[in-house]
Amino acid sequence: MKETLLPKSTTTGFSSNRLKITNEEFIQLRDFIYEQSGIYIAETRKYLVENRLANRLKDLNLKTYGEYYYFLRYDSNRRAELNRLFEVVTTNETSFFRNNPQLEVFKEKVLKKLLDAQRKAGQKKLRIWSAGCSTGDEPYTLSIIIHEVLGMEISQWDIKITANDLSEAVLATARQGIYSEYSLRTTPLPLIAKYFTKEGNQYRVNNNVKRLISFGQINLNEQMQLRRVERSHIVFCRNVIIYFDDDMKKRVINAFYDNLLPGGYLIIGHSESLHNISRAFIPEHHTGAIIYRKQ
Repeated sequence: MKETLLPKSTTTGFSSNRLKITNEEFIQLRDFIYEQSGIYIAETRKYLVENRLANRLKDLNLKTYGEYYYFLRYDSNRRAELNRLFEVVTTNETSFFRNNPQLEVFKEKVLKKLLDAQRKAGQKKLRIWSAGCSTGDEPYTLSIIIHEVLGMEISQWDIKITANDLSEAVLATARQGIYSEYSLRTTPLPLIAKYFTKEGNQYRVNNNVKRLISFGQINLNEQMQLRRVERSHIVFCRNVIIYFDDDMKKRVINAFYDNLLPGGYLIIGHSESLHNISRAFIPEHHTGAIIYRKQ
């Protein structure tokens, strides 16, 4: 529930005559970003790349975007800078209980059905993968929903939510689990009282919610990393794939298909679609959401 590419604020701290990126430099950096992350930046967004990276050049005391590209390729600190690059080319617009109609469908049509099937099979085990978890709002929301559905029975279950993101910075925020009132703007007040502890003007996620979640960095462009994720009953990847080109979308969706257990579910953003991307999933149409099921 994340991960959008550009635009953030256009404020960079530079004056209006800040350094311009050349066409050649843009192509170099665009191709490098795609190579590293699978995020595709159209030429119409060239000015946004310039905007986002201006402060990185300033902080590194570099004079051109070409020098920055060289730094990313060859400098001894390139790995740390790559994380900074990921931070500035992605936007993390998210909140708890974002797109609640879709979450209601997940709760009533997917989660409860799956839990019943697991009970009948004598396997009280549930695995969910939140791919593109941003600052943690989505996986914590899922944990809260699971607690609400299972109640006291949750202690009898083996439940794990694997929450991954490209940016280490947002993962640090997620692990901390402290949020502003704005992050909770779409969260029902009784759930805030039940699952958060107020600390001044902020809210800390309670430990029982945290306990179900394992956070870690992942690059959806790295097939070996994706293969290491434990197989899942449900994959959430909302508001991510619309920022990939068709080739990258197909690779990521295929990876999700391979990860899902038979009969598992894929939940993508309400504005996203698998049309022309994959025919491997069966779309289930519900009021408020389309859910994709593995055949």
